[in-house]
Amino acid sequence: MFESLKNKFPIEDHKWERYISCFNKIEVAAKTVLLNEGEISERIFFIEKGCIRCWFNKDGKDLTLQFFLEGGMVASIESFRKKIPSPITVETIEPSILWYADKKDIDMILNEVIEIPEIREQYIDTIFERTFDYMKHFFSFIKDTPEQRYLHILEENPQLIKRIPQHYIASYLGITSVHLSRIKNKLLK
Repeated sequence: MFESLKNKFPIEDHKWERYISCFNKIEVAAKTVLLNEGEISERIFFIEKGCIRCWFNKDGKDLTLQFFLEGGMVASIESFRKKIPSPITVETIEPSILWYADKKDIDMILNEVIEIPEIREQYIDTIFERTFDYMKHFFSFIKDTPEQRYLHILEENPQLIKRIPQHYIASYLGITSVHLSRIKNKLLK
C-alpha cells in the first residue's frame, strides 16, 4: 500500500518508517459510515481495497458527490483541515481494507515534510486535483445532459459503472435510477 506513496514522496527511509507507524489498518463492511455529515473529520483514509463514496443529504435524498477507489485518499478535506463540520458523509460501498491516520499525526508529518519543495508541490497538486474533480463535476451539471455525464463516466472511469450500484451512479449524475435505465437502454440500441 505505501510503496506508491514512497515513490511519489521522496523521503528518507527512517522517516518513512516512522510515518507509516502512524497509520492503522482496518477492514470494514460495505455501507460502513466513516464520517457523518456534520461531524468534524479527525481521520484521513487511504484505500487499499474497496470503494468509497462521498455524499450529502438534500431534503431526505442522498446526493453522491464523488467516488474513490484503490490507491485513493479520502476525507472531508474542508473539515479535516479547518476543524469545521463536514458537509459530506463518507461511506464504503464495498467491503474495504483501509489505512487511516489521525489528524494530529498527519499534521506532524506535514509540518516535517512541507519544507521539502518536491513534497510540497506534490501535496499541493494532490489537493488541487480533488478541487479540479469537483469543478469538472460542477461544470458538467451546467453544460452537459445526464446522458453526456454518463458517457463521460464510461469514457473516463468505466470501472465505476462495473463496481458501483446503479442507484449511486444515478445519484452522482443527478437523476433517478429509472432515468439512468432509460439512458442505458437508449445507448444499447
